[in-house]
Amino acid sequence: MTIDYAARLDGLLEHSGADLVAFAPGENMVYFTGLRFHLSERPILGLYSGQGLSFIIPELEVAKLEARPDLEARRFMWTDKNGFEGAFREAVAALTATDTTCALDGQTLRFFEWRALENAGLPALNALDAGDVFLNMRARKAPEEIANMQRAIDISEAALEATMGWARPGMTERQIADRLSAEMVERGAQGLAFLLVLTGEKSGLPHGDTGDRVWGDDEFLLIDFGARYSDYPADITRTFCYGEPTARMRAMYDAVYGANQAAREFARAGVTCEAVDRVARDVIEAAGLGEYFIHRLGHGLGLSVHELPNIVEGNTQLLEPGMVFTIEPGIYIPGVGGVRIEDNVVITEAGVNVLTSFPREL
Repeated sequence: MTIDYAARLDGLLEHSGADLVAFAPGENMVYFTGLRFHLSERPILGLYSGQGLSFIIPELEVAKLEARPDLEARRFMWTDKNGFEGAFREAVAALTATDTTCALDGQTLRFFEWRALENAGLPALNALDAGDVFLNMRARKAPEEIANMQRAIDISEAALEATMGWARPGMTERQIADRLSAEMVERGAQGLAFLLVLTGEKSGLPHGDTGDRVWGDDEFLLIDFGARYSDYPADITRTFCYGEPTARMRAMYDAVYGANQAAREFARAGVTCEAVDRVARDVIEAAGLGEYFIHRLGHGLGLSVHELPNIVEGNTQLLEPGMVFTIEPGIYIPGVGGVRIEDNVVITEAGVNVLTSFPREL
């Protein structure tokens, strides 16, 4: 897809109110420049101001930058032999006297990188953590981003259908996870965003660890997973039972199913994030199971599996067209197990478009 990175960077300056922005490798660097670097002990720092884009960059990564002449970025290169301090000094010296306020990607830029900027001559710089600015700009997705997520979802759901046609009690969580992973790769996944397989009472751990527990008859099987496609993820959860669930298990499932459906039908532009959470939570509380719904209803989905908006009580942010997020109510009862049904949706001008379509019935 064709992206106007200069417009994104200019918007970052405008929304942060800063003269200069600094960001390290990660999803924000991908979003604002399209460049993918591995975060390591070798610092790579993007700097953007009214003068344009600059990179403090190790010699072994320069080829990636040179392959992007569209960015018109200046480079301040350093080598393993000489260290990075000189490149930081050169980059700071190239700034103008008006570059006095620096907005940082506070979630990924590390202390030693900020200390290197200070030691290079910016001890009086007014720094501010603009992590929410970065994330709020990313919260409203372009059509191309939504298309990539839809492709990731299609791959994931086809892989889940194939896996569940094969999976049976007597298999371990790890065996099922390995099969699902292979099915996603075979269908074009360019990596995995998430993969969690839990059985029996372990399904009652919202973020448990996939292991060697054997899936038994009449037990829950919870699968939380997603493929990546062109940097964008799916994040889907479905809960299964092979055999005959108990009345308590059915009651848990029915409450989660109802909460998921209520939230999908309620979500639209102009309502608050907390209102969507409340609609789902009301269903589970009415079933007498509110104490077992122990997390937010959902989270934003994009280059990161977890980003804005947060669909949670207390968040009065209004939903806007282009926002993509999960709807994933869950009930987790110790010693019994857990149920979660997770869908991915995008807010539109007309309401909401549910991107996931895998059956939700038990």
